[in-house]
Amino acid sequence: MSEITPHEDGHGRMRASDADRDAVAHRLREALAEGRLDPDEHGERLDAVYRAKTLGELAPLTHDLPDTGSATSPPPTDFRSPRPIYGAGRLSDTPATSHSALALMGGADRSGNWVVPGTFVTAAVMGGIELDLREARFTQRETTIWIATVMGGVGIIVPEDIQVRVHGLPIMGGFGIEGDTTPSVVEPDAPIVHIRGLAVMGGVGVEYRPRKHQGDEER
Repeated sequence: MSEITPHEDGHGRMRASDADRDAVAHRLREALAEGRLDPDEHGERLDAVYRAKTLGELAPLTHDLPDTGSATSPPPTDFRSPRPIYGAGRLSDTPATSHSALALMGGADRSGNWVVPGTFVTAAVMGGIELDLREARFTQRETTIWIATVMGGVGIIVPEDIQVRVHGLPIMGGFGIEGDTTPSVVEPDAPIVHIRGLAVMGGVGVEYRPRKHQGDEER
């Protein structure tokens, strides 16, 4: 993205509020969903939003985007829209589609456009479970996934626009985030997922992975 020169008039030198930054972040998220920005451009501009101190620094970040009320803008995305959702846009008043995942000497998974409740319970005994949150919506901003695994494994795939906090206890096993790929910039109102529980002679792994429209061919 080319270098942006902040506006120098009196209005441009006014200090930006959190509400100002959030409003710009919302317009950028809509532009990404509409295909006006690619993921790299969106990430660069979002990073600049939360570094901005004045209105003049915020203004150029949306200067080439239509106003939200423009006739050229498509109507708001409903739940079944194929366009991707991001950050705070993942919060939904739709009822949860699943409350638990159990695997006994077998496997289970949750993926796609599913709705995650405030508390989700997972148990794997000599089996495996995969939870894919990349296209998920959440009924609450903070979600807790409780995990119990004995001689089994639970894998959790997450996108870069949500926060994940791991609090689990491993006993002769592993429990944590794989690699150093945690996002550097996340919207203030983005969902937070707490991963809690116990892994006995098993493993719980959390992995940040790109979404399909970002070039990942595997779910």
